[in-house]
Amino acid sequence: MMSLLALLRAPLPSLILRCVRSRDAQRRVIRWRSGRNQQQDEWRKRNKTVLTYIAAAGVGMIGLSYASVPLYRLYCQVSGLGGTAVAGHDSEQVETMTPVKERIIKVTFNADTHASIQWNFRPQQSEIYVVPGETALAFYRAKNPTDKPIIGISTYNVVPFEAGQYFNKIQCFCFEEQRLNPQEEVDMPVFFYIDPDFDVDPRMARVDTITLSYTFFEAKGGQSLPLPGFSYSSLRTSDKPMTDP
Repeated sequence: MMSLLALLRAPLPSLILRCVRSRDAQRRVIRWRSGRNQQQDEWRKRNKTVLTYIAAAGVGMIGLSYASVPLYRLYCQVSGLGGTAVAGHDSEQVETMTPVKERIIKVTFNADTHASIQWNFRPQQSEIYVVPGETALAFYRAKNPTDKPIIGISTYNVVPFEAGQYFNKIQCFCFEEQRLNPQEEVDMPVFFYIDPDFDVDPRMARVDTITLSYTFFEAKGGQSLPLPGFSYSSLRTSDKPMTDP
């Protein structure tokens, strides 16, 4: 009651000033709340945008993981990267090419398995002799000595690396998933030829031995295969005689 009487007894300018200050304070509060709401809306929009980008990146990475093997295969086979034999032979060239009889090349075969796969894997022959322009057939043998099915996938390269562009495969088992049931054993053919242009390349003048090497990995979703031409300590040679467990 006293405060009301004091307010009524206060001079008119003082009352007006208090009202003005009160209204200004209310406006500032309203503006602050409005600004905070706008800022929160902007943050929400930014968060949604960031989440959208993250989700798109995740989907893209999943897609690339499934496409990594075919893309890897296509790039390596077209470019001959790291000694990878070039695919996509010309059937007409195979039928019409002339063997270079005076240039004999020894082709040796190597087999490795990654630590992730419990397979026995080895070449059926240690070496064969071929001439450029002539087709040849070789075999590898793989066995699953375990009590469970295992799916494997292989990469390959050619040494010396520069010879990879002339090493053409007509048929092989590389980059394709191979399923072996428990105790199953299979022969895997490699049908190939060395391009006759090998003989006229000055870089190949002193090359008389070529090594074809395969490495088997266990096929797993999203697995990235190593680039050809590089060695890894996790690889273990498996070209020892295969024995039953």
